Amino acid sequence: MSEFREEILSLIDERSKAYTDISDAIWGYAEPRFQETDSSALQQEYLKSRGFSVRADLAGEKTAFIAEWGSGTPILAFLGEFDALSSLQQKADCTERCPIEGKTNGHGCGHHLLGTASVAAVDALKTYMENHGLTGTIRYYGCPAEENAGGKAYLVRDGYFNDCDIALTWHPYTMNKVMKGGFHLANFRAFFTFHGISSHAAGAPELGRSALDAVEIMDIGVNYMREHMIDAARVHGAITNPGGIAPNVIPAEAQILYAIRAPKVTQVKKLFERMCDIAKGAALITGTTVEIRQVAAYSDLINNDTLADMVQENLEHVIPIGYTDEELEYAKKFQAIITDLDREGLKSMAADVGGRDRKNEIMEMPLWDFIVDKNSRYGGGGSTDVGDVSWVVPVGQVYTNCYAAGTAMHSWQAVAQGKSSIAHKGMLAAAKVLACVGAELLLKPELVEKARADWMEELDGQEYPNPLPKDLKPEIW
Repeated sequence: MSEFREEILSLIDERSKAYTDISDAIWGYAEPRFQETDSSALQQEYLKSRGFSVRADLAGEKTAFIAEWGSGTPILAFLGEFDALSSLQQKADCTERCPIEGKTNGHGCGHHLLGTASVAAVDALKTYMENHGLTGTIRYYGCPAEENAGGKAYLVRDGYFNDCDIALTWHPYTMNKVMKGGFHLANFRAFFTFHGISSHAAGAPELGRSALDAVEIMDIGVNYMREHMIDAARVHGAITNPGGIAPNVIPAEAQILYAIRAPKVTQVKKLFERMCDIAKGAALITGTTVEIRQVAAYSDLINNDTLADMVQENLEHVIPIGYTDEELEYAKKFQAIITDLDREGLKSMAADVGGRDRKNEIMEMPLWDFIVDKNSRYGGGGSTDVGDVSWVVPVGQVYTNCYAAGTAMHSWQAVAQGKSSIAHKGMLAAAKVLACVGAELLLKPELVEKARADWMEELDGQEYPNPLPKDLKPEIW
């Protein structure tokens, strides 16, 4: 192993208790999007104590911040998140549904680990740079509201990444894998609110104009649209306001929220435009009006082979992680309670990863302590605002194993495992990979240029589509 790796891995191991304490505290705060006050403050205070300067309250996001150290180029950005998910409150280590009294949220996507590992990476890298007199600037971006709001898109739109040379990030998962572009889908979130006229449904139905009828007709129209969109596109809807619960009153207002996904943000834009026309048609049919409000946008992830190769090489130096017998037994208990659908998903993943020869062997593993081929199709299908960052700066990304195999992200089972030693080990492994890639970029600046050349080639003249409406501000909805 190169000397820089040995030193960085040692630095992270020496401070591991501080990092796991931060992660566990944020797990306990469990603050949802744009409300991560304590989580953001904790990371800010730690990095200030380590000698970083901090700028906070950025792009209209009060919990967003940048912690910076060093001077000159290259400027390396490390991305972190800390928002929790609603309705996933859950006691740690409990294999039954055990909500925590007084709590409404839980870290079902591991963002308490995500942000903390990036904090650990810049902390270790700063010390390494001091020890060896390296120049360059390292930044930790505390990014709020990844879930359902795309907080990074606002930071990108307002120029906070414009001077960065490289960005690095990771995500907790049930496997160890280099994350390449093309696995995540671009995504818009939009509310369609219909306004009609209320009336008694029996006494004077002719006087009413049902907003709920408009919602239902729009949803039928969207269902018909699904036949005429690309296979990789997805549209999901939730009626957020049915207009009341009285069947004998024609509802004057009703609302539906859609998530619209496709491999490219330009494809999502076109689908959104078609859905807006469907909404206008539904309003015309029902004699109502419609208010359309886009509230979030996530762009597709631009691939970077140079950074993917660097992440792969450094991941090979920290995997296998190594688990105790107690940790394997712990994982088995959680693997035993996954849903039947998740178990079917695990079978598919095992077949894809191990092929016919190793499928059954991998299915028996409670923890996947090996590296999954970076070209495997698993690890995608959702959306991430890291995609927006990748349009303005080359991005490298990795997954590390933090949960029992088969655990669904966005589940109470994931929340329950979030303070385990397994989760901690995955977090520290990610920190080591990120810090080592950062050190390598500082030691070999030609790799920065190579990554940026790859990025320009991948963009092929395209410019960031900036999918957020110009007047849209971060908000809680």
